[in-house]
Amino acid sequence: MFRRRLMLGSVWLLGAALVAWPSLSRAESAVAKPGGSASASLQFRIIIPPVLRVVENSHPPAIAPDAAGQWQADQRLVVFSNLKQGFCATLRLQAPVDGWALQAVDSPGVTLQPAGDGWRLCAPRPGRHTVTLQHRFNGPTTAAAVAWPVATDLTAL
Repeated sequence: MFRRRLMLGSVWLLGAALVAWPSLSRAESAVAKPGGSASASLQFRIIIPPVLRVVENSHPPAIAPDAAGQWQADQRLVVFSNLKQGFCATLRLQAPVDGWALQAVDSPGVTLQPAGDGWRLCAPRPGRHTVTLQHRFNGPTTAAAVAWPVATDLTAL
């Protein structure tokens, strides 16, 4: 008899819990009224990192006098920058050559100025800059041919 009452009580308790379960879950839900509105605001902040990249710096591996005895070579420099104020490149000699002249060809918006023992090339705006540089030297003081004598260093502005 005791078992029967215990079993009947358990069944009744289980039945009550199953009946009450849906009403408990409704406590967290609500029905929205028609015509209501919701508002929210999001604020995004996109940070673009600064980029200064040499895409190409091509020049001959060595220089030697041409048939006319002139020491000259071309250098192609392609630089990509997203910096607002652009970049500058410093070109300096790293080999024993005399008399160095430099000219930028077909390079709109790029300035070229002598600077100390080398040259300073500047582009004052962001973008992809392609510069062809014509180098002329008086020749090395020691050998008939020398490795490329110019070093190129970039600086962000």
